[in-house]
Amino acid sequence: MNSKNGSVQVARVSATGANHISPTDNAGSNGNGSLPARRETMGTEGRRNADGSLPAPVKTISLITLPPRVPKQPDRPTQSNIPNDRAVRDKLKSVAAELIERDGVIPPLTMDEVRELIVKVRRETNVDDIFDDYIAVLVSNAAWRETLATIPYNRRLLLLPKCLRVEELCPAPFDEFGLLCKECGLCSLHDLTVEAERLGYAILVAEGSAIVRKMIETGSIEAIVGVSCLNVLEKCFPHLEATAVPGVAIPLLQDDCVNTAVDLDWVWDVIHLTSDDKTYRLDLDELKRRVQGWFEGGSLSKIMGVCDGQTETIARDWLARAGKRWRPYLTACVFMALRGESQHDVLSAPDDLKKLAVAVECFHKASLIHDDIEDGDDDRYGEKTVHAEHGMPVALNVGDFLLGEGYRLIGELDCDPSIKVAMLQQAAHGHLTLARGQGAELCWARAPKPMSSLQVLDIFRQKTAPAFEVALRLGAYFGGADAETHDVLTEYSEALGIAYQIRDDLEDFTSESDSNDLRDLRPSLLLAIAHKRAEQGAEAELIESLWRREREYDDVVMEVQRILSDRGVSQKAVDLLEAYTEQATRTLRFVNNATLKGLLRRVVGKIFGDNLIEGYCSEFEARNAAGREAGAEPVA
Repeated sequence: MNSKNGSVQVARVSATGANHISPTDNAGSNGNGSLPARRETMGTEGRRNADGSLPAPVKTISLITLPPRVPKQPDRPTQSNIPNDRAVRDKLKSVAAELIERDGVIPPLTMDEVRELIVKVRRETNVDDIFDDYIAVLVSNAAWRETLATIPYNRRLLLLPKCLRVEELCPAPFDEFGLLCKECGLCSLHDLTVEAERLGYAILVAEGSAIVRKMIETGSIEAIVGVSCLNVLEKCFPHLEATAVPGVAIPLLQDDCVNTAVDLDWVWDVIHLTSDDKTYRLDLDELKRRVQGWFEGGSLSKIMGVCDGQTETIARDWLARAGKRWRPYLTACVFMALRGESQHDVLSAPDDLKKLAVAVECFHKASLIHDDIEDGDDDRYGEKTVHAEHGMPVALNVGDFLLGEGYRLIGELDCDPSIKVAMLQQAAHGHLTLARGQGAELCWARAPKPMSSLQVLDIFRQKTAPAFEVALRLGAYFGGADAETHDVLTEYSEALGIAYQIRDDLEDFTSESDSNDLRDLRPSLLLAIAHKRAEQGAEAELIESLWRREREYDDVVMEVQRILSDRGVSQKAVDLLEAYTEQATRTLRFVNNATLKGLLRRVVGKIFGDNLIEGYCSEFEARNAAGREAGAEPVA
């Protein structure tokens, strides 16, 4: 590992100490070597007009493209001394952090301090003492977290075990020290190393406590971020304590070297941890609750004014009804990140931000009213839709009224006129794109026929992604973002919106959604995949008849579900969901604002949940081969 001017050189590091510089990503490639298709953007081209105003958004031709495939990530039981329930692991991590902050603990911790904190964590979470070793790692991580945040990326070492590779696909060779990654993109190990290298980390892809000790003892690094099994971490703790080198480690969930997994979002969080991110300590769940509170009756009256007439009363009631509030939440997140607000300031948001967030939700709830009418849906949120409750003419008028309210609220914001114009243009563009997508679906319904997966995904992009883009970019305009940030948010929104709609289709399949595109015979990704994969004959004819609305889904539901299962349709949809979710995360590597980047990365996890990464480990391969019990059972 070379150093330059007292800092670790930005390089990949093999276990032999030789530098291995990875090739840079192909400029403008899709990550798999292919060139990206042209996209429809509303960028500001990074410049202001001569009079200082923001230029009008520019529209370019756009084509839908599939993101690179994400390797399959198996869901396995954890080893016996690690909680199998992710919610329990999150709780232990949260309580450990709260205790460290509350008790004012200063690292490095002695073993006595660790034991005392373990008992406190156990007492507050009521877990078994079999998890003590796991809790010890979380306690140590919490103690070092603030210190790690202050250390520059180029003075950190990222230590990854070679077991995170996908063994049956991995082309990387081994030497006596570890894996020499070929950066083929077949596993998450590649993404972790490429991103860490871009940030400036030194990277070691190897495993074994002896190598860890050697790296600690060199004195050429100031902090270690690592992924390893509990066995190795237990051996390393005394060395971290003795040398006072900050170390944050994410434990593997199994130690048997077969299909091992890790809480991947924890790894990404620690890799990007920096004191430049002013919101890395922000409680996103608490922020979400605050945003939800803006839509309660009293808050809405304060933000929007007193209701005047029955139309406004119906509109306000609909606005206050249940909903996930992701869009106003995203608006608030972007604004606060760009302003670098502290935890206290974030939770006491300015009135104009609340007004902007409510405007975003007005646009969304108006579109739902119109969608429910066009799709013939009588229920939403477990209640009657507006047209089912008040009649279609009233519902149409209430939807139009909410659109007007959204524009009114934006017009009342106290900001630079050019910013206000840009926000109004962005909202208008979002409505136009959404209407095109909805129009494509409505025109299809007049003469229904099978659609390809790409055609369905393109409708998703036009119907769902614009709402996310409007939410994100209005917050960005209000927060003073530059044009480059807006470009990234456009890409991020597209991937996020498509992923969100794919998840809705999957929830249709599992009956977890308010509506059901399969039952209602609307363009469905699952039906598109099934149409391509169905066997010729009865299967193909059945799927074709559903596309053409010649059969009722409820009449053939069992047979359709069998086809979806036998032909791997739902799994293919899950693969696409993971790919677009990963694509959203990948776009953030070009965000220069550390606070915004960190927050949006965490938002992806909040919306779509948590994923694991697969791999296979080797420090214990000999032990396992000898038949010694090792954590969870291998997957057959």
